[in-house]
Amino acid sequence: MRLPLGLDVGADDFLTKPVNGAELLARMKAGERILSMEHEKDMQNQMLSKSRDEIQILYDAIDRDLLEAKKFQEALLSEKYQEFGDNSVSLYLKSSGRVGGDLVGYYSISDEKIGLYSIDVSGHGISSALMTARLAGFLSDGSPDQNVGLIKGKDGIYRARSPEQAVAILNEIVLNDMDTELYFTILLVEADLCTGHMRMSQAGHPHPAVQRANGTVEFPGNGGLPVGLIPGAEFDSFEVQLEAGDRLLLTSDGVTECADPAGNLLDDDGLAQILVSHQGVQELEFFDVMIDAMTEYSKSSTFDDDVSAVMLGFKRSDANLVTQTSS
Repeated sequence: MRLPLGLDVGADDFLTKPVNGAELLARMKAGERILSMEHEKDMQNQMLSKSRDEIQILYDAIDRDLLEAKKFQEALLSEKYQEFGDNSVSLYLKSSGRVGGDLVGYYSISDEKIGLYSIDVSGHGISSALMTARLAGFLSDGSPDQNVGLIKGKDGIYRARSPEQAVAILNEIVLNDMDTELYFTILLVEADLCTGHMRMSQAGHPHPAVQRANGTVEFPGNGGLPVGLIPGAEFDSFEVQLEAGDRLLLTSDGVTECADPAGNLLDDDGLAQILVSHQGVQELEFFDVMIDAMTEYSKSSTFDDDVSAVMLGFKRSDANLVTQTSS
């Protein structure tokens, strides 16, 4: 059936003569409704475009704030490399997003001892990053009065609080003073840089890796409960003895839970293989080769989780005092 010529050339509607008044009125009302709907659609498109522009402005502002927050979070790290006599401490932190929930660092206890910590807050993003900022204050090297890893004696001298007691204090702080559902895992170490004696408390965090001078790798520790879940939770500690040439590595689960394309995790065995394969790499450069190995394993230059680590290179094992060589 051939269309009427008017429709065939693009008309929306037509009336045949003689024109019926009622039909003409109905057609006009229908056309008015169509015009009204088109006008409303145009208005909605304009509103959507305006909202999209406003959202983009807000997004850009948030992105700028997150970049500043990233700088602030990176500033929470102690010096990324520090020498203590013949010994050294190296730090690494890379967030999976703009900001993350990992935190690593160290603090001075005495001429002979330092504290090391590796923290992983649950979740990702801004809320986790804010919690790491608060936790950094409780393990600050510059504020011994606030540092839960230290206790002030009657003589006014600060000494180490046992790692398990410090973790227990953090547990009560999170549950009693922080209105949050977040929790975190931690490895807290009291390290004697003269004798090589390490006392550690592990609260739900990945096991520390101890690489001996002969290249072999051990993963001591017993796991433990995360911090901020159970009121009155008890935490314990264990001891590790380092000898000259040994090194201690603390990592977040962003390392051991790095997955290959098939979903297989790197795990402790994979981390041990990286350590053994790069035994001769100095502590300062080790994290570069670790990230390269993780990238090769995952076939990706980006990781799903934050990646952080602390490495202590122990060179001495005697009773001499250790002097920090730089501030």
